[in-house]
Amino acid sequence: MYTEKVMDHFMNPRNVGEIECASGIGTVGNPRCGDIMRVYLEIKDGIVEDAKFKTFGCAAAVATSSMATEMVKGKTIKDALTVTNKAVLDALDGLPPAKVHCSLLAEEALQAALWDYVSRNNIVIDGLKEPVSCEHGEEPG
Repeated sequence: MYTEKVMDHFMNPRNVGEIECASGIGTVGNPRCGDIMRVYLEIKDGIVEDAKFKTFGCAAAVATSSMATEMVKGKTIKDALTVTNKAVLDALDGLPPAKVHCSLLAEEALQAALWDYVSRNNIVIDGLKEPVSCEHGEEPG
């Protein structure tokens, strides 16, 4: 059902946790499946130096959060926008069709954290849109 890469990122997730005094924080949720993702970014001089996550959800939600945070590290804010759900899916060698929405949540959480950063710092980035807020109001595990 899941690829080896998905299982590896689920069983050995990278970047779990919080960043104290994060530059940007993004929280998204999917009311249909109950997954909640929160992404923390540390950005210095326009570069994502660190990324962490806390996710409440299934194996695919954890794996996509883990992969997305790995992919965004070291990128400029503009290049971080290339970490899309398709890029995460490709990096994980795919997901079952019923779990593809998890990769979209990972993209949305990253973009929400980037939005939080640019909003706090009065920066405009072409292609970055204000996120839809988390409908749950719950804290991710």
